[in-house]
Amino acid sequence: MRYIIIGAGAVGATIGGRLAEAGGEVVLVARGAHAQALRERGLTLTTAQGTRVHRLPVVTRPAELGELRPDDALVLCVKTQDAVAALDTWGDAEVAGGGTAAQRLPVFCTQNGVEGERLALRRFDRVYGVCVWLPSDFLQPGVVSALCAPLTGILHVGLAAGGADERARSFAADLEKAGFEAPVVEDVMRWKYAKLLGNLGNAIQATTGPEPDPAKAALHLRAIREAKAAYAAAGIAYASDAEQSQARDGKVVSPPGVRGGSSWQSLERGTGSIEADYLNGEISLLGRLHGVPTPVNEVLRHAANIFAREGLPPGSMSIADLTALADEAEARG
Repeated sequence: MRYIIIGAGAVGATIGGRLAEAGGEVVLVARGAHAQALRERGLTLTTAQGTRVHRLPVVTRPAELGELRPDDALVLCVKTQDAVAALDTWGDAEVAGGGTAAQRLPVFCTQNGVEGERLALRRFDRVYGVCVWLPSDFLQPGVVSALCAPLTGILHVGLAAGGADERARSFAADLEKAGFEAPVVEDVMRWKYAKLLGNLGNAIQATTGPEPDPAKAALHLRAIREAKAAYAAAGIAYASDAEQSQARDGKVVSPPGVRGGSSWQSLERGTGSIEADYLNGEISLLGRLHGVPTPVNEVLRHAANIFAREGLPPGSMSIADLTALADEAEARG
């Protein structure tokens, strides 16, 4: 397969660069200054194995590739708030021999949260979920680092609607050659719902900073408790802590030092948007649908969006102030 990485940011560039290192055929899709840097200087990707510069094809839209190939696979790596535009643009692309990408090609959804797959299933016939455990950094155009070891990351792969097939196994095999562990699972969304619990803390980190703090952990735990209550009301299954530990422990170890996650990086780069509507906002949605109060997640969603919309510096809010807002929201009922 030729892999078209739609959104060559932290996760996308790492997956694309590692696949290319392993001999895979890769096209990077990017925009703005990042696309220009990738074209002019290549992708500078640093992993635990060192730094390499990858000179890969870079496009901003399907027309620059011409007709897509029947053996193409789309790897959707944009943030969820940008997914509709990307899915519509690439889904309408024509494939050699007839039909469109949405009709004929697989799309692998790597986003945090669970909405990416639902958006794709409205448009594409062949949709796969990918639960990504891949700490990585993208703070300047053309430069990405993913320093975990001994593996670069762990990516569970499966059909978004449940089950697995040969395409999932083929993608997983290529990922394994490229330095990832890639279990093929029949219930990939169960893994993604589990990971969402961890991502509920992204808004805390983005607004109050990435440094560890017991007060931050306590607020995150309150958000998780709301989410688990909403999952229970909705009948949603998720992988247990024991399953996740068994799958990940000792395999993807970050180097020492404090690093900001994906939402913090969005604010640091000044993108003007953040994925909180599809992380904490997913819990708010479930709560409203099933009669479960989710005030903490709603406060976190709202605060993160204000930071993104107004261009506030990441980490410029105190955890005391954020916790006080959550306390007030809970008291209002």
